[in-house]
Amino acid sequence: MLLTYQYRLQPTTEQVATLSHWGELLRRHWNYALGQRLDWLRRTRCQIDRCHLISEPIGHIQGQVDYYSQAADLKETKRLFPEYKDIYADCQQQNLMRLDKAWKRWLVPDKTGKRGGKPRFKKKGDICSFTFPRVNSLKAGAHLIGSILKLSKIGEIPVVLHRPIPDGFEIKQATIIVKADGWYVSFSIEDNTVPSPLAVDEIKSVCGIDVGLEKFLTTSSGEAVAVPHFYRKSQTVLARQQRQLSRKEKGSKNYQKQASKVASLHLHIARQRQDFHYLVAHWLCLNYDSIAFEKLNIKGLARTRLAKSILDVAWRTFLNILQAVAVRRGKHCQEVDARGTSIECFNCGERVVKDLSVRVHNCPNCGVSLDRDLNASLNILKRTVGQPFAACGGLVDAQPRACRNSHL
Repeated sequence: MLLTYQYRLQPTTEQVATLSHWGELLRRHWNYALGQRLDWLRRTRCQIDRCHLISEPIGHIQGQVDYYSQAADLKETKRLFPEYKDIYADCQQQNLMRLDKAWKRWLVPDKTGKRGGKPRFKKKGDICSFTFPRVNSLKAGAHLIGSILKLSKIGEIPVVLHRPIPDGFEIKQATIIVKADGWYVSFSIEDNTVPSPLAVDEIKSVCGIDVGLEKFLTTSSGEAVAVPHFYRKSQTVLARQQRQLSRKEKGSKNYQKQASKVASLHLHIARQRQDFHYLVAHWLCLNYDSIAFEKLNIKGLARTRLAKSILDVAWRTFLNILQAVAVRRGKHCQEVDARGTSIECFNCGERVVKDLSVRVHNCPNCGVSLDRDLNASLNILKRTVGQPFAACGGLVDAQPRACRNSHL
């Protein structure tokens, strides 16, 4: 199992300047390497409506540009630009590996036929992280000794270890990250003892969940979690800070200070949302052995009039966190088809078409009347286990215990 633990760093002023300088040099190298790849692609391709006798590339056409050819050119880069000698070599190689992965995601489709976006040139400040691929080994560039992180060519940086690294886990790599409120290190730790999932015959509790905008989610047992509205609650303060930013002269020190305030507010909202997602995911995995959820086209839903609300609740992020927490706890997660879950009656299967504003499901065939979201969660549960379930005693508008007692 591979986990990521993130800790705050406390670098000195000189170390902050060094870390920022590394990020700027790696950004320039990324842009040069990407331009080299795009130039090779343009020179070795011809448009479908062109003939090579009419349109022919000018100049020498070099061989295929890939990670290995660009990594071999690092020596020449250091000779022409001596400042790159101050950067740890593994960090430069990892920078090229990131570009290579992004390049392959763009050109080579995955198993479903989907491809990633085209890699972009990065403006100043876009590269805010770099990786040391080896930690605490003989030739590693990063060593964690107690609460001190020793980085090659940077020095010793105190680390705020707010939680200990679990026993038996091996630190595989360290990624240095800059955020709006300071510098952090993310340790990728690995443990070979992966918890085995619960056997099917040992599953005692199964749950279907229906996510929504009126309620964050509704379980098939009748429990509901309210939507926290983190972004909308901070929208007034954020708008005020952004108006102040627009009045500053771009590039000035006051502009940078105000931009840092706006970024810090966005970071605070994102952390609130992530904390809420983890609390709900742990609450579900604690109470149920198997959890079923619907497969949604969230990217398509985010193009509708409800885009702001959909992006605020962040369903996809929550479902990814839920699956990760389930794996750690040895529980099961299952994705089912979402078509018709809100229309079909869970009791008789009758299709009852209703607008989104209608929040109660009234079946004219069997006479069942219950909350619309509860009916959808029961349909999800029914598609999971393949058998009908009786409705519960009603919808309980309650939060998980951990969520009620937290600052959320």
